[in-house]
Amino acid sequence: MPHLRIASVNVNGIRAAARNGMSGWLDAADIDILTLQEVRGQDEHLEAALPGWSIVHDEATAKGRAGVAIASRTPALESRTTFGADDFDSKGRWIEGDFLIGDRPLTVVSAYVHSGEADTPKQDEKWKFLDAFGIRLAELSHDGALALVTGDLNVGHREFDIKNWRGNRKKAGFLPRERSYFDRFLGDAGAEVTGVDGTIGTGLGWVDVGRRFHGEVDGPYTWWSMRGQAFDNDTGWRIDYHLATPPLAERAQDYRVARAASYAERWSDHAPVIVDYTY
Repeated sequence: MPHLRIASVNVNGIRAAARNGMSGWLDAADIDILTLQEVRGQDEHLEAALPGWSIVHDEATAKGRAGVAIASRTPALESRTTFGADDFDSKGRWIEGDFLIGDRPLTVVSAYVHSGEADTPKQDEKWKFLDAFGIRLAELSHDGALALVTGDLNVGHREFDIKNWRGNRKKAGFLPRERSYFDRFLGDAGAEVTGVDGTIGTGLGWVDVGRRFHGEVDGPYTWWSMRGQAFDNDTGWRIDYHLATPPLAERAQDYRVARAASYAERWSDHAPVIVDYTY
């Protein structure tokens, strides 16, 4: 059965990733659509790192920060970067591209959620982003649409998603309020959902493709701290996602995290997440 292979990765700087081996990985991976986060560069840097690809890119307001892009073997039919309220700076953190999967339209998103910092203005920006995220998810999932949000979402939803979850309960990335957003995003559509922080909201019905494939197990992790031997010990976080509308999730096949064979072979501190979607 034909498939569309979609990969997502936080490159931690496109120029550094290209220098450190991304191109070799990409040559072997046979990807159709590649979503990137933390590009930290300009269009010319993406074009140099991804020759022959069609690219849509949204730079961050501050040079050398954030940045999201979608690279594809065939050009996107349309792309958008509008996200959130007018007074909220989301540049470099959300880009949508429209494609076809078979004869049906598919919207693919590359998203980079703020890392945040508990009880600081950085966390306030993260709350604003997550609020806008929920609104846009509801819009994208209307009428059985095929839509996929990929990227570094900087939240470990469940205890399975962080190796050292007990030590991170008061830190950004695993705060109960952050996790409750994901409870609602992934709760049954239209159902009353009680989040881990005790708040009540309406489920949006999206599917965490990685968790659906791997079930109730630790990981597989997608990011490891540079400190200590986190990578070697697989003391990681699962914060890079494919979130799909139910009709697209039904088409998902062969979900995998492309974890490097060794620390020395990594070209980013994140591992690519790859899924084949049949059509």
